[in-house]
Parts: sequence; C-alpha cells; structure tokens
Amino acid sequence: MGSKAATFVMLAVYVAIMLAIGFYTSKRTKSSNDFMLGGRNVGSWLTAFSYGTTYFSAVVFIGYAGQFGWSYGVSATWVGIGNAIIGSLIPFFLIGRRARLMSNHINARTMPEFFEQRFGSSALKTAAALIVFVFLIPYTASVYNGLSRLFGMIFDLGESGPTIIIILMALLSAIYVTLGGYKATALNDFFQGIIMLIGIATVVGLTLNKKDGFSAAVDSLKALTDDGKLGSLFGPDPINLLGVVILTSLGTWGLPQMVQKFYAIKDEQAIKKGAIISTFFAVVVAGGSYFMGGFVRLYCTLDPNETGKAFIETVGGKPVFDTMVPALLHEALPDLLIGLVVVLVLSASLSTLSSLVLTSSTTLTNDLIKPRIKDFNDKKQMTIMRVFIAVFLLISVIIACNKNASISTLMSYSWGALSGAFLGPFLYGLFLKKATPAACWTSFCTGVGITLIHMFLFSMNIEAFSGIRQAVIDLGCPLNLLSPINAGAFSMLLSLILVPIVSSFTKAPDTKIVEDAFSSLDTAAQAK
Repeated sequence: MGSKAATFVMLAVYVAIMLAIGFYTSKRTKSSNDFMLGGRNVGSWLTAFSYGTTYFSAVVFIGYAGQFGWSYGVSATWVGIGNAIIGSLIPFFLIGRRARLMSNHINARTMPEFFEQRFGSSALKTAAALIVFVFLIPYTASVYNGLSRLFGMIFDLGESGPTIIIILMALLSAIYVTLGGYKATALNDFFQGIIMLIGIATVVGLTLNKKDGFSAAVDSLKALTDDGKLGSLFGPDPINLLGVVILTSLGTWGLPQMVQKFYAIKDEQAIKKGAIISTFFAVVVAGGSYFMGGFVRLYCTLDPNETGKAFIETVGGKPVFDTMVPALLHEALPDLLIGLVVVLVLSASLSTLSSLVLTSSTTLTNDLIKPRIKDFNDKKQMTIMRVFIAVFLLISVIIACNKNASISTLMSYSWGALSGAFLGPFLYGLFLKKATPAACWTSFCTGVGITLIHMFLFSMNIEAFSGIRQAVIDLGCPLNLLSPINAGAFSMLLSLILVPIVSSFTKAPDTKIVEDAFSSLDTAAQAK
C-alpha cells in the first residue's frame, strides 16, 4: 500500500470514530446544561485531555513551532515548558477549585455569565459575549490555516485544495459538536489526545535520528551562526522569547474555552488528578513541538542554491514560517509515517476547533439571545446553539481562506484580546471581594483596545501608518514592539495590574452579591 493510500485509510478510520462518538453522545445530551458543560460531571482524565487538546492545535505544531524554532533555535523549548507549568499545572491548582465551586453556586455556565452574576452587571455579560464571539473567530481561522498548509503539502492539492480541506474540516467538526455538545467534545478530545502523544513522540525521535541524535543535531545548529546561540540554552533573543512564553502560557488563565473546563469538572479530586495529567500532556505535546521546531534550520533554507534542505520562500523579506514544519516533516519522516502526522495534526486541530465553536455558540446563545427572547425554553436554546455553530464556522472558514495572515498573527491577536480583557477580571473575581465592575470595564477596553490599535498600526500595512511603523523600527528597542505576540503579552500583564488599582477607588458590587458568590468557597471549606 502506498503512503497516500495508507494516509487515506487512516483518515477514514479517524473520521468514522469521530462521527461515531458524536452519534453515541447525542443520545446522552438531554438538556442545554448537558450540551454546554456535560452535566458538570466530567472526570479527571477527560477534563485533562480536553484541556490539553483545546490548548494545543495546528497553531502550535505548524505555526508557532516553525516560527519560533527558526527564530530562537533549541531555546524555543522554553515555550513548551512554560505552557506545561504556567499554562497547565498552575491554573488547575490556582483557579480550578474556585472556578468550579463559584460558577456552580451562581449558576454561571459561560465566562460572560460569570461576570454578570459575580459583579451584578448584565451589561458586562453582553460586552464579554461580544468579545468572545468576535475574537474567537481569528483563532479558529488560524487552526484551519495550519491544517490546510499541511494537507496542501502532503496531497499536492493545487491552489483550490487548501480551501476544500478547510471546508471539509469545518463540516466534520460541526457534525460531531452539533450532535453531542460538550460530551462529544470531551470524549473525542481523549481519543485525539492519545494520538497526539504517540504522534509527537514519534516525530521528535525521527527528527533527531535523521541528524544523528540530539548532541550532533545541537552541534549542527550551533554551527549555523558565528555565536552558536541557536543551540544555546536561552537562544539569541531571550527578551522576546519571554514574550512568547507569557502570551502562550499566562493566556490560558483568561480564555473562555479553557476556563470552561473547570466549570464542568466533577469534583476536587478530579481537579488534582487532572492537574498532573494535563501537565504531563503539555510537556510531551507542547515541549515536543517546540523542541522539534528548534531544529527547522537543519531542514529548511532561504538559499535556493543550498542543497540537502527544503527551500522556504519569503514574502515581504520574511520567510513563510507556516511552511517550515511541513517541510521538516517531509524531509525527516518516511513516507509511510506521513499518515500518522496528518492524523496527529488533524486530532490537535479538531479538538481545539470543537471547543472554540462550542464556546462561541453557547456564549452567544446563552448570554446574548436568551435574555432578549421570552419563553426561550431549553429545546429552543439547544436549537439556536446548533445554528450558531454553523454561523461561527462559516465566518472562520472565510477568514482562513485568506492566506495573507500568518497563523501566529491570527492566534496572537485572538489570545491578546480575549485574555487581555478577561484575565484580571476573572482571576480577581475569584479571589478579591473588592473587585469592581469598573475595573472589569477598564480591562475589557484595554485588552481589546491594545489589540485593535496594534492591528491597525502594525499588521494591516495601511499606508497612512507607515511613518509610525518606521519610527518604531528606528527606536532600536530590544523588545520587538511590532510583534502582536508582545502586544498580547503586554495586555495580559496590564489587566493583572489595572484591576486591583481601579478596584481600590471605584464602587464594589452589592455586598449581598459578593457574599453570596464567596459563600460557596466558605461552605466547601467547612465541609472538609
């Protein structure tokens, strides 16, 4: 059997399993609470794998691993380590228990609904729901973009091929999420997570083996530059590397699709087990992806005359980063293993897509539509959520078909806006009784504002702002101010600073609202 035939067989089996899980869970999804949160009864293994597979997708494996591996060499592995500790381990222990108890007590099923119930403001819920819907779209588009890059390379589908792949993947994710909601997503995530663990370990091993092992590969990497920093512990640019770590690690604390996992988890024991499992998952998947990406320069080149490496074209003087990992895989892997990589990336991407579309559709229906329609019963709510799944995917597909935006740029703006807006309000809402609605509004405006301003000034290539872009470049600042990654990291840190400051001189919510929210924590402590 040829490599392409084997790949098609593996894909067919994979798709069949995804759809079977969707049909299986559809019979057990009886209410909107089941559809949105799995009845708040999801165990540690399913939660941990769902958290990890939502976290890591083609964006990491194809986009970020290639870009940061090229820029920082083997030190890009620090991003994966940060994802495991800051992005997975700490939030389970710091946020998990409080988020579960408080959201359950105040009957919050989405992050916008949490803001309404915790701060006594329906306007906060409306604003948060709009932010979620708008800024989850570019993240979803970035996942599709990563998928289409890989499929386009492997199957040589021509110019229209990637668009066809994007549409097919949208249909597949829409079918099983629409059928089973959160339960279908969680079960599929578990299955997909196992594929990701096996696939990443295999790819990393073969990447090193092709270059005669770890030591030889690092030595070869060092020899590429005069200072040898591509093979060093902290790489050639540790300051901007830190920005990547902050964006991709701290960001999970304020992302609605990540936080919602804690709303659905069964009990405190599941949280503790889930923390260990999700951290291990992140070490293997994120650590492995960035570690592999650190060696892309051994497989890729910008010099068309250099032999033995895949030639990477440039656009606007910059290499097309999104093509690097597909090129590495093509050079490093035997043809028969390409099918494994295809299923690996598909698993990583569909698991993320399912959580994104579920979060977006449930937020829009529960927080924007439901409060404005009378007699909006449970059956109608589930129907509307399913309709918005299709709407959300359609918009994302249209954006993804535009190849001018890179994967990392789309994800950076999405995470920067969402976590820049929500991180401070959500975290302090769990811990600080004096946190105020005004502080939430400040963070919302700052996170979205920084993202939009940076997007218009530096990423859209609007001629009127060319002078500003050049002035920033002329500053010679060691921190790359043009980077959407650093803009996103800055907005997150600013959210953590602004919320307690603004809360110190603005009016707190009604005392009864605050005490009721925190009573869930007191009751749980007394029960121990």
